[in-house]
Amino acid sequence: MQKLVLLAALLSLSLTVFADATSDVRCREIAFSEAAENKDADAFRLFLDGDARFVGNVVSRGPYEIVAAWEPLLAVDGPSIRWRPQFVEVREDGDLALTRGPYRMIVKDADGKAVEQWGTFNSIWRRNAEGVWHVIFDAGSRSATTPDIETRALLDSEDPCE
Repeated sequence: MQKLVLLAALLSLSLTVFADATSDVRCREIAFSEAAENKDADAFRLFLDGDARFVGNVVSRGPYEIVAAWEPLLAVDGPSIRWRPQFVEVREDGDLALTRGPYRMIVKDADGKAVEQWGTFNSIWRRNAEGVWHVIFDAGSRSATTPDIETRALLDSEDPCE
């Protein structure tokens, strides 16, 4: 009986640790987006692993090259971008995680009118020796369609990650 109680306690503890890691990664992803939303290149860079790779039309390697590639989005007068994780998956060993979700970018057309562009991002996070999560790989793709109401609501919601 004692073994069953101990086993149940260990399982409960491991589920709590796993849930905490999932929540930590989710909140890190949101804070990463907020750095871009606030046009804060220094804060944005702090979320990037030293070996990070961002894959788009070209591959950007390392925090400084990635921030340079994102310069138009991080410029005060540049397009705005916001993303939120819809899925967060943490490996059982707790050292790697995947986040995936929608993004919305607002750009100005030739007439100065705001135009929404939608897509999906995928980020791989790695936890360092101090237990801090950093993006190691990131890629996104534009969507050909406007997202549904639920996806819009996810991007417009406030998150309890303070």
